[in-house]
Amino acid sequence: MFLKIADKENCKINAELLEKTMNQIKYLLFILISIVCVETNFAQINQDITRVGTTAAQVLKITPGARALGMGTAYVGVSDDIYSTYFNPAGLTRSKGNSQVAFNHSSWLADINYDFAAASINVDELGTLFATFSSLRVPKDEVRTFEYPEGDGRTWDANSLVIGVGYARSLTDRFSVGFHFKYVQESIWNSSASGIALDIGTYYITPFNDLVIGASISNFGTKMQLDGRDLQINIDPNDSPESGPNNIPGQYATETNDLPLNFRVGLAMNVVDTRYFRVKAAVDAVHPNDNKEYLNTGLEFSYNSMVFLRGGFKSLFMPNSEQGLTLGFGINYNLTPELEFT
Repeated sequence: MFLKIADKENCKINAELLEKTMNQIKYLLFILISIVCVETNFAQINQDITRVGTTAAQVLKITPGARALGMGTAYVGVSDDIYSTYFNPAGLTRSKGNSQVAFNHSSWLADINYDFAAASINVDELGTLFATFSSLRVPKDEVRTFEYPEGDGRTWDANSLVIGVGYARSLTDRFSVGFHFKYVQESIWNSSASGIALDIGTYYITPFNDLVIGASISNFGTKMQLDGRDLQINIDPNDSPESGPNNIPGQYATETNDLPLNFRVGLAMNVVDTRYFRVKAAVDAVHPNDNKEYLNTGLEFSYNSMVFLRGGFKSLFMPNSEQGLTLGFGINYNLTPELEFT
């Protein structure tokens, strides 16, 4: 009697596990097929044209996070910390702790500054909520003309701003989805453009040695077009001040530009995982709308989850790429914040 009851319970548990696994696969296929269908509509018709330099809001292409940079930005399958908000928002459900905060600051040539900040919090029975901020600023400079090569007394500057909020949730113990909504604004002198973008990500841990399959589509959104008083002009249709209407208000019409859409698919797995040593390998395939397809690869070696050495190769197979080998290291000691360098 007892054995019969036990057999029934085992059958019930196995059926539940099978149903759960099938649901995971259905969720994964649905999201991935949806992403691929959307991305295909934006694929380049002529594969010989790279469209380099044809998209707006280049600030969206600046990669934050020393760990990701050290691994050659092969991160869509790694995404297990706050920087998954950039690569794959679904991975944020795998981050450690109930909340995370990150700040990045980079000073470049010509006093150009880039800043990135992100914060997340896990809410029971709801999921993970997060907010992001990034900006790129060009400092003020003199307005120079042919008549006044040293400056005419006016100044100009330029900046880009991205503010985002998002949500990630584990649908099962192995499958997660995430969304990131962003407001994008760019300005130069007295003209500006704005747009709205959406990131969608999926994160699936397979039964095969916990191999992670990650996929994301980034910056799917509206076109951007500069507008402002710098584009305003006065027109004389007859080109003569003595006849016809003069000084008719007019405005230059600028072109509209797409956002830098990216479709990423990546794999990540611990190829070595012992008590003290761990080696994580990752590879991403990237399809942008303003360049050729390419691969990113990365490795992370860790000792006792305290010392990390990283290496990678960025933009493999991209024609005329100026990127390549990346290296980095990190230190994580007790409860102190992680220190990362690249």
